[in-house]
Amino acid sequence: MRIAFVLTQSLESPSGLGRYWPLAKALAGRGHTVHIIALHHHFESLPEKSWLSNGVHVYYVAQMHVKKVGSDKTYFNPLQLIWLALLATLKLTSALFEIRPEIVHLGKPHPMNGVAGIIHKLKTGAALYIDCDDYEAASNVFGGAWQRKIVAWLEDTLPRQAAGVTVNTHFMRERLIGLGCDPARVVYVPNGVDRARFGPLGAEPVEMLQRQYSLAQKRVILYAGSLALASHRVDLLLRAFAQVVEQVDDAILMLVGGGEDRQRLLDLSAELGIAGSVIHVGRVSPEQVPLYYGLAYLSVDPVSDDGAARGRSPLKLYESLALGVPVVTADVGDRRLALGDGHHGFLVEPGSVDSLASILVDALRQPQQVETRRSNILADRDRMNLYWDQLVDDFERVYGPDLLMEVEAINK
Repeated sequence: MRIAFVLTQSLESPSGLGRYWPLAKALAGRGHTVHIIALHHHFESLPEKSWLSNGVHVYYVAQMHVKKVGSDKTYFNPLQLIWLALLATLKLTSALFEIRPEIVHLGKPHPMNGVAGIIHKLKTGAALYIDCDDYEAASNVFGGAWQRKIVAWLEDTLPRQAAGVTVNTHFMRERLIGLGCDPARVVYVPNGVDRARFGPLGAEPVEMLQRQYSLAQKRVILYAGSLALASHRVDLLLRAFAQVVEQVDDAILMLVGGGEDRQRLLDLSAELGIAGSVIHVGRVSPEQVPLYYGLAYLSVDPVSDDGAARGRSPLKLYESLALGVPVVTADVGDRRLALGDGHHGFLVEPGSVDSLASILVDALRQPQQVETRRSNILADRDRMNLYWDQLVDDFERVYGPDLLMEVEAINK
């Protein structure tokens, strides 16, 4: 089959790199002709706009709705945003008509790719599928209420027009069924990792990072992800870590990632008096991300119990598990399931600074708890379906003719 993923983000974004790119590669490996048509976070800087890699045809066609340079993210004003959205919609639509795929799979139900997908479906009869990997209306930053309303309406409407929907959390599956989607056409496929990126780490590059950051005799608590407080509660982690450093001498908090709230978090570190114990790394290349997990004693996914958190399947959690690093997170959404009911990490009270601080202190004071969970991960890793070359089996079924029977079997 000719499959086109239509994305409103680049392949360097979390979902682009962590979900759609490895999925596309795995589908191409199954003999499908796979295209990715995408927007880019800094389109004007691209020396090449299209290429073929790992059997996947990649096309960048326009600027996405935000601009990212280095570790910083900036938003366009309303007039710029309207113009960019119109141009991007036109370019995505044009690319679909040029490629003429049999299947169009939208990566997130956004306005620009949503309109392009609907137009192509109406004109060509191609099957339209949607991947809902976030609760977009609850997790994104919007410049005005009108933007949120448009995204919310499309997020609720587009899945009902699709031949099938893939989701990565049970919360999103139940939400879509509640909106009227046929349960047989909503397929649960959690996140995973690209085996090529998150394989065994070499000792030498990890040791070089240890020396670079002067981490001898230190234990690293790692956060690797977006620095956007609307959907990632890194402020909870900083406040909890302020309690940790009062009780544990050798702990270092390392924040890897960029986002619109990076400066705000730098300021909060100083305000809490922990700037000397927090390393703000900023955004790093995809190839370097696994090396930072190699430094970690624990990794942390700090969350409150809200729609954004329930609707997210955190890539950082699966990346950490793939590299044998126990995770500290809250009992929200599918996180308990992903951690094997705490067998592979630690579950804390959602949104609680004190609960998070207490677990971190206990884990640092009682290293055997961490080592036990690390051993559990390593023993169970091959059976945990962490890798996209395994998860693609479930994803591919959404396209099959016997969808009802297969999805019922998956979700028993």
